[in-house]
Order: sequence, then C-alpha cells, then structure tokens
Amino acid sequence: MAYLLDTHTFLWLLNGSDDLSAKARKAVEDNRQLSYVSIVSFWEIAIKISLGKLELGISYEELQLQAIKNGFEFLPLTFEHSAGLIGLEFHHRAPFR
Repeated sequence: MAYLLDTHTFLWLLNGSDDLSAKARKAVEDNRQLSYVSIVSFWEIAIKISLGKLELGISYEELQLQAIKNGFEFLPLTFEHSAGLIGLEFHHRAPFR
C-alpha cells in the first residue's frame, strides 16, 4: 500500500514524535519505498516558518535532505492539481493555517 503523508505526519515521523501512533509509524516504515510527501507540505512548512509558527530545530534545507535520506518520494504540484480546487468546497478560510 502506498502512503501520502500529510504535513504533520511527515514532521512527526522525521522527529520521532509520540504524536504519531506506533501503528502509523510502523505502517510507513514498513512501506518506505511507497511513502510520499507532497511538495505542498514543504510549501506549508516554509510559510509556517516565515510566520514564526514552526521551529524545526534544523535548517529548511536539512529537512529536504532528511526526507530524501529516509526514502520519501516527492509529489509535485501541477496545474491540473490546482484546477481541481475550483470545484471543491472550502471548510476553512486559510488553506495553510
């Protein structure tokens, strides 16, 4: 099974956070070759850092290197992806809160 990690799950996994359940951690670690993180997660992380809402403890560049080292594949954002948002209902005001 392939996994697309959301931003929090990705950060919790890399940080070894207890916020990620042992079951979820094992599922991703057992399927690392099929674990993906969207480039949009990196965009969200950069925004949160610039707003002072996130402290990584490492450089932003090191975060990318850790993701690569841990075998994550990056999913790009395409025009078609953004066009798909047009018909979606938004449940909150800011997509990167």
